[in-house]
Amino acid sequence: MLCLGLMSGTSADGVDAVLARFNGAAQQPRWELLRHRHTPYPQQLRAQLIAAGQGAPLSAADWLELTEATTEMQATAARAADPEQKAALVGCHGQTVWHRPPEAGRRGASWQLLQAPLLAQLLKRPVVHDFRAADLALGGQGAPLVPRADAALLGRVDGWRGLLNLGGIANLTLIPPRCGPDSEAAVLGWDCGPANSLIDLAVDHFTAGAQSIDRDGAMAAGGSCQEQLVSRWLKEHYFHTAPPKSTGREHFGRDDLRRRLEEMQGICSADAVATLTGFTAAVVAQDLDQLFARQGIRPLELLVAGGGSHNPVLVSELRRRCTGCSVGLTDRHGIPVEAREALVFALLAWWHERGHPGNAPAVTGAAREVLLGVRVEPG
Repeated sequence: MLCLGLMSGTSADGVDAVLARFNGAAQQPRWELLRHRHTPYPQQLRAQLIAAGQGAPLSAADWLELTEATTEMQATAARAADPEQKAALVGCHGQTVWHRPPEAGRRGASWQLLQAPLLAQLLKRPVVHDFRAADLALGGQGAPLVPRADAALLGRVDGWRGLLNLGGIANLTLIPPRCGPDSEAAVLGWDCGPANSLIDLAVDHFTAGAQSIDRDGAMAAGGSCQEQLVSRWLKEHYFHTAPPKSTGREHFGRDDLRRRLEEMQGICSADAVATLTGFTAAVVAQDLDQLFARQGIRPLELLVAGGGSHNPVLVSELRRRCTGCSVGLTDRHGIPVEAREALVFALLAWWHERGHPGNAPAVTGAAREVLLGVRVEPG
């Protein structure tokens, strides 16, 4: 079955779209990635989405127009990846603007902008969307949703295998080995903390909006990481909370950057970006060390995907700090680093069609496995 997967992450830089073929057993599908396209958001739309995700007040009319514009960009991305309209089904994550993890006495919630009936009508194909809601309703975090799909797409090796997505937020997947005492263990995963979110916001701040990302790690490469600040930040509560856990720009956004910049007063912009880059890698390394201390698990390899994988300084920092595992990119396993999450949502749509549950309770904390997504048909 041919499926389209559409993903726009916390960085809100645009929509990644993949056209993929799936067949065989749901748990271990045979798959082929046929096409991947990235469609950037127009600068004004990206700015509006980031502002909305930081709590900027919008009128009802503004929310409506923002959702409609986001939906139309999803359709544009879908057409770029499937110009012949061969896909039978579309899996669309939508654009997250707010994520609220569950707390004591309060259920979690998550909001992804999308007019799914409009998207189905624009593409003339059924759309599966709202993937987080069912897991949240069962007491789960609703995130991350990729670990179970990662395991199905990449398979197992002789030891634990780690996948790290470096979008706006860094999230980890740990896939159990194919043999040995841990072979029956559950897939693990959680949101580590900031990846590109603070780095991007800092670059935007220091360049007065002239640059939105630290392209090729150029600014960080010109500075020095202030290790005493990194060590202090690693002591913060979120980084010592055991999984399941999830987060977003609500936690690691402009207000958080402002606080950290106040602590970095007196250092140059290059040192500040280098420190935030080192901090991102240090959070991941600490999580892996904590996993080993809790459960005796350390992955043999850490495969990196997402926009942050193009930042050589960040990848170098991961290699330096994540001791005991080999750090590489998902490209070498047939998954382009920018296509991985879109491919996951194509698979989740196919799983919805097959009636196969898509969440991993060991990851999200949901009460049980559940079918993810809501299907809408074109009129």
